[in-house]
Amino acid sequence: MWRRIYFLLILVRVYFALSPSYLHPDENFQGPEVIAGRVFGYPVHETWEFTSAAPIRSTFPLWLAYGWPMYTLRWLSEGFGYEVSPSVVYWTLRVLMLTLSVVMEDWAVHELVESPRARRLAVPLVASSYVTWTFQTHTFSNSLETLLVSWSLVLLQRIVQDKKRSGILASSILGAMVVVGVFNRITFPAFLLLPALSLLPHFQRKPFSFVFLVAFATFTAFVAICVDTAFYTPGEFHFAKVFRHPVVTPWNNFLYNSKTTNLANHGIHPWYQHALVNLPQLLGPAFPLLFFLRLAYASPMLVSALSGLALLSFFPHQEARFLIPAVPLILSSVRLPGPRFRKAWIATWVIFNVVMGVLLGVYHQGGIVPVQMHIAKTDEAVTHAFWWKTYSPPTWLLNGKNENLTTVDLMGVSGDQMLARVKEALPPCRTRKPPRIEGEGVTYLIAPRSAYLLQPYADISKREEISLDEVWSYRRHLNLDDMDFADDGFWKTMGRVVGDRGLVIWRVTRNCWATPQ
Repeated sequence: MWRRIYFLLILVRVYFALSPSYLHPDENFQGPEVIAGRVFGYPVHETWEFTSAAPIRSTFPLWLAYGWPMYTLRWLSEGFGYEVSPSVVYWTLRVLMLTLSVVMEDWAVHELVESPRARRLAVPLVASSYVTWTFQTHTFSNSLETLLVSWSLVLLQRIVQDKKRSGILASSILGAMVVVGVFNRITFPAFLLLPALSLLPHFQRKPFSFVFLVAFATFTAFVAICVDTAFYTPGEFHFAKVFRHPVVTPWNNFLYNSKTTNLANHGIHPWYQHALVNLPQLLGPAFPLLFFLRLAYASPMLVSALSGLALLSFFPHQEARFLIPAVPLILSSVRLPGPRFRKAWIATWVIFNVVMGVLLGVYHQGGIVPVQMHIAKTDEAVTHAFWWKTYSPPTWLLNGKNENLTTVDLMGVSGDQMLARVKEALPPCRTRKPPRIEGEGVTYLIAPRSAYLLQPYADISKREEISLDEVWSYRRHLNLDDMDFADDGFWKTMGRVVGDRGLVIWRVTRNCWATPQ
């Protein structure tokens, strides 16, 4: 029975992997956006993490995760003479993350949970979590960290349990994997610090295992530093640059995040944010089950999850996705309530994950990617695209159109400021007729349909300075950052945001007859 449920949940994961929701800008700007610019030559937007004097993001794990599929697609396009559009690359990466989740994450759970009875619960529980459906099928560094943490624990378990062999191969792979994890996210060691202590007796008996672990870790670190130095240093790469001016991104990241003033730019949270807000948000009904676990017999998975939670709580900037590696580890360790409450708990678990899955996996900023793909295919000569009340759009999806198209992110500005910026981009009035002249570019405004400030400008009966004509829209889009509960109240706000959901492309023109002459 549980196997049929598991295969059904794989289909659910496929559905969410192929839904274009947009959970956070980092899933593009800290990964595919950067690599796509180098592989395909797309004009891309590189964020400050990659452009500062001391860059804090390593490209080494990005090349390992996203570089090779992009190069494969480019090689196929050159070999068969077909152009590979960014949309093909985008969906290829989604399928890749889906495959890694189904194969590597689930395999790790199978290995870590030794009891067949416990495994029949752990595997479907992890597979039925909305975190697995959504975050693990998106191109987040946290999603890669989850796989690296899980498989590091698998290797630790193999090394410790094998009393006959020295475990040189597993130790070598573990050393390389730990370095990749650190270069991916500096929070990675937080999940392995305590479980790794179990290796000390093994290294005392088999010192060559430790030697090979250190050797492979050192070699991998050197390769990673070479890759980052070549990426961030202009000009032709020479090994001399690595020894003279190496770019060590984890160290830069540590220095940056060790200053509270820097973290304040991203948001300061109380020390209990992870434990009392973020973890319950990720686990839902599974969170209370933590209080019924016998910590004296805690598994390495639970130790890893709780130690990571504790250490990450020392950092004042705390986002829920930082705890994603802990989710499969905790879900593989909990036990369901007794028969009296089990059915009620299962029903609550299903409802919670379906609601969160549909909300985050389908509707959350769901129109941004489809809109960018539509703009990439349009025949209109678009010169300006203003985005208001949305997340920052990934420009690499424009298929090179951003050579002539200026994307302006007005995410958090007021309505008056937004209108002023849009009007600046419009051509001036030359006559009393609309100023549409052959060869002049088109200006787009992309905004949620729930932005009622724009309604008068879309009404042709209103004598406004500009007019908005709807070009295209995507219905499955919710803007959860546009909640004006203080001004409009709860029900009115929800009726506006949910009832008028969708993301709209407006063509903006100036009404010269409405402009004072």
